Amino acid sequence: METGGNKRILVVGGGSWATALIKILSQGQTSLSWWMRDESAIEHLNAHSHHPKYLQSAEFNTSKINISSHLETLISECEILIIAVPSAFVHKTFESIPNALLKNKIIFSALKGMIPEMKAIPARYFHKTFDIPYENIGIICGPCHAEEVAMERLSYLTIACSDLSKAQEMANILACRYIKTSVSDDLFGTEFSAILKNVYALATGISAGLGYGDNFQAVLISNSIREIEIFIDALHPIHRDTKTSAYLGDLLVTAYSKFSRNRTFGFMIGKGYSVKTAQLEMNMVAEGYYAVNSLYQIKNEFKVEMPILECVYSILYENKSPKNKLNILTDQLD
Repeated sequence: METGGNKRILVVGGGSWATALIKILSQGQTSLSWWMRDESAIEHLNAHSHHPKYLQSAEFNTSKINISSHLETLISECEILIIAVPSAFVHKTFESIPNALLKNKIIFSALKGMIPEMKAIPARYFHKTFDIPYENIGIICGPCHAEEVAMERLSYLTIACSDLSKAQEMANILACRYIKTSVSDDLFGTEFSAILKNVYALATGISAGLGYGDNFQAVLISNSIREIEIFIDALHPIHRDTKTSAYLGDLLVTAYSKFSRNRTFGFMIGKGYSVKTAQLEMNMVAEGYYAVNSLYQIKNEFKVEMPILECVYSILYENKSPKNKLNILTDQLD
């Protein structure tokens, strides 16, 4: 088998995290392709060596990156796909792709949301839709913000796959001077945790917007990691330590950071913005908004008690008062 450095890698997506991944991969990867839908962004990148909308300080040697809007052609030329489009648009992006084109490909999800058409995590979506075996599917998760990658601040990534050799291969590809990597075989746990933490970042943003301080948010986040553990144990009961960086660390950075779009979205809701107005004000997708609907249905199916998730769901999807729902939630936490 070829080494990771010789395999052509395709990053699918044109947003901030896709841009950050291209920056990481271009440090050492010689066979690199980049798909994005926006033709004007492609033209700008080829002309000026930086993305016109996201992480504009990051410069790329575009002579070494094949940037194109022709997804089928790029997939046919690559061996590893890294998916980094918002989860709400994954099905639309891939619905016309023939199953045969993805046969024998290795898929790594860099998504942090549910695929709404199937109410499924990305791993299950690609497995069920394209018949890709789970051992050829992995996830790239944090704690890691795209903005800090652009600034080359030391960051950590966890790469999970049921086939640890494939996880390690991707970990080796992504590791560089400012990126440290570790591996896990807990594909389902890390993927659900990466999605759930966005919901809890919404909750911390809502509470901050309502004027709750650090003391309450510490209690909110400590209860959040407990909910995450209960949920993923109910769905996939294996031994795991949710206090490690792939679970707790990812939750903390998303719940507290100024770069967190989910926290920002929640803050706006807490300040009185409607969901639609908050969505229009933001330049990026808050994955937690889309995820909470699917997660709420799954937790009901598995009969898991999750008062924080229920609170966020009722605010965003039942138009309940954030002030009233947070006030009720404060008596449910310890």
